[in-house]
Amino acid sequence: MLVFAVVVVAAAYVNVGYARTGTIPPDTASYAAALGVLFLIAHLAVRFLAPYADPVLLPLVALLNGLGLVLIHRLDLAEADRARQAGRAVPRSDAPLQLVWTAIGVALFIATLLVVRDHRRLQRFTYTAMAAGIVLLLIPAVLPGRFSEVNGARIWIRVGGLSFQPGEAAKILLIIFFAGYFVAKRDLLSLMSRRVVGLDVPRGRDLGPVVVAWLASVAVLVVERDLGTSLLFFGIFVAMLYVATRKVSWVAIGALLFAGGAYLAYHLFGHVRDRVDVWLHPFRYASTTGYQLLQGLFGLANGGVFGTGLGQGRPDIVPFAKSDFITATIGEELGLAGLMAVLVIFLLISARGLRAGLGVRDDFGRLLATGLAFGFALQVFVVVGGVTRMIPLTGLTLPFLSYGGSSLVANWVLIALLLRISSAARQPALSLPVSGAGTAPLPPQRQAQPR
Repeated sequence: MLVFAVVVVAAAYVNVGYARTGTIPPDTASYAAALGVLFLIAHLAVRFLAPYADPVLLPLVALLNGLGLVLIHRLDLAEADRARQAGRAVPRSDAPLQLVWTAIGVALFIATLLVVRDHRRLQRFTYTAMAAGIVLLLIPAVLPGRFSEVNGARIWIRVGGLSFQPGEAAKILLIIFFAGYFVAKRDLLSLMSRRVVGLDVPRGRDLGPVVVAWLASVAVLVVERDLGTSLLFFGIFVAMLYVATRKVSWVAIGALLFAGGAYLAYHLFGHVRDRVDVWLHPFRYASTTGYQLLQGLFGLANGGVFGTGLGQGRPDIVPFAKSDFITATIGEELGLAGLMAVLVIFLLISARGLRAGLGVRDDFGRLLATGLAFGFALQVFVVVGGVTRMIPLTGLTLPFLSYGGSSLVANWVLIALLLRISSAARQPALSLPVSGAGTAPLPPQRQAQPR
């Protein structure tokens, strides 16, 4: 499957070069070999460090990552052509840097598998993960704007020529915290005091965690002006709370808090109101704030069902086509069919992650896998929904496809954790012999104390 993924990526790379020059790029073999070696190293690490892990996850991720590199390379070529036609200096290509970030992501992927030999050990760091996640979320808010603000959102740490988006790492740390906290407090959170309108309502004292999570997400929205992270953070929290307690009431309470927060944010904060207005009336702002959204929609329409072909569209017209609007690039040049195929790959990754959660034998692993897989799927929905005008734009990046090192590296770590849990879920249960009775399972391990 990895060989197939590399072949598809190499074919896409050839397509881009042939559409531009009419010849096969001379560096095709070296490009495919570099990716092949990189993903082969990742495969060998999985086989040795997590031998029972799901064999489908890594090839799916390799295919997405490789396609992302090809699309960024294609946009690099378009930018270079436009610069030459305008008599400007050719800008720096981003694809080589993205390839470096891919190598770093694979290195951290292997390091995660090497360090986290048993996912249950992460439960010991429940509150440590919470503290680290909150600090990472707050750092951009306290830094001066010149070190943290890009396009109005204060979500970056920029030092010199390097930049890092700490929210990507905070997402994983907070999922670890949620999993550990809900395992420890599940019985309390499952208690319901009365029934209202057909729903079991929890005790007032148990609403604290939900209210805190809601306030934290609102704080991210207000202070950092980051609608995407705020929505992602609260959505993951409510989903994991429902899985832990199996109470529909928590989903209803979360939906009410979300609706109330959205209403207040629209009326109190100008940047939220601008996003919603552009979403509802993009043609009214066609020459200003709605330009990006409309160009993305025009590109999707131009692609039709089967696309213009790689290298034959004009996705470079869309602002931030490499990062926020990589979905429009896919839809224009690969068409509706290609975009649906990419979404199916995302769906398969999320489904295999949820399957690992269903198969693992401990509650912490079940919640952790659910949070990681759901967070991954929710981010894809938020990004694609924004570009296709299903929901307002949020500014998040599409995992493994969009340009950006922070998102790419964090998602490689996320996949490593899912593979670790998957290996535990698929591993045969250990047993001890019992005289006259065949075998008996090993006694359960003592639960780790969070810290």
